[in-house]
Amino acid sequence: MGPAALLLLLLLPGALLGLCSAGSGWEESAWGGRRRPLSWELLEVEAEDLASLGSGLAGDLLDAQLESECRELLAAFANSSATLTGCLARSARPVRLCQNCYRQFRDATEQYENIARVVGNATKSNPCAKSLLMSDRLQIVVVLDKFFNDTWQKANCASCLKNNSEGLSNSTEMFLALFNETLACFEHNLQRQEDNAPPGNYTEVCKKCNVTYEKLNAMYNRMQESEKKGESEEQAHLCIDVEDAMNITRRLWSMTFNCSVPCSDTVPVIAVSSFILFLPVVFYLSSFLHSKQKKRILFLPKRIQSNASFANIQDKCN
Repeated sequence: MGPAALLLLLLLPGALLGLCSAGSGWEESAWGGRRRPLSWELLEVEAEDLASLGSGLAGDLLDAQLESECRELLAAFANSSATLTGCLARSARPVRLCQNCYRQFRDATEQYENIARVVGNATKSNPCAKSLLMSDRLQIVVVLDKFFNDTWQKANCASCLKNNSEGLSNSTEMFLALFNETLACFEHNLQRQEDNAPPGNYTEVCKKCNVTYEKLNAMYNRMQESEKKGESEEQAHLCIDVEDAMNITRRLWSMTFNCSVPCSDTVPVIAVSSFILFLPVVFYLSSFLHSKQKKRILFLPKRIQSNASFANIQDKCN
């Protein structure tokens, strides 16, 4: 039985005794009406005070079960988790998770490791790990940490960052610089063309930004090829920031501006295609010219035995 229930049992007989001594009549109010007995009002006030006292005692007992160090670790993880969650939500569209939230993810990971770390010898776990990670069925701290790690792995942010997640890698910074340069080229030439060309005509954008777009596309292809080395095709993905940036650029280039990149290998492709199409003609023509017509050879049926041989056999028998 909790402390609140014990105090209620101790105070209830006194309140009932006061109620009985006041009688069952209703007191007259100053306006001629009737109001409830004073003992009922006192009982309600005492009940409210008792409830507040009980909740305070229960909170103190719960806080006493959690050490001050564990409360500080839990508060630090809660703050870092809230900061990381806000960063992930704000960087959802356009996707900028890896470049905007890597510091917050590192802080949240460190706070969780402070809770789950092993102290002393390897067989004795941190008491805060038991009370915060394994005390209940829900295990909300573990669930939050798993959600953050799963999101970070699906975004493949490790491919955009340095080894210790201290910042963006050199290739990622170069790609983002080209991406910003390409978008700036789109915007600048689009504003110039809107004043001089009819709507829907983006030839100026395609002409002026062709070189920048080709550089960005080539940079993306090189990053993609380097990521595929040593990994399967299903796991070979760039970080979500780079993929989303390239998808946005390609949609603007091909669908919005209706631009196209001229293929530099057009002549070799046409030559190879023509040679492949001409191969069957060459094959049948050479077969016709080099084939030999076989003459018919008539085979006469062989006789079982000649007439002379049959005559000799008869003479021997005689």
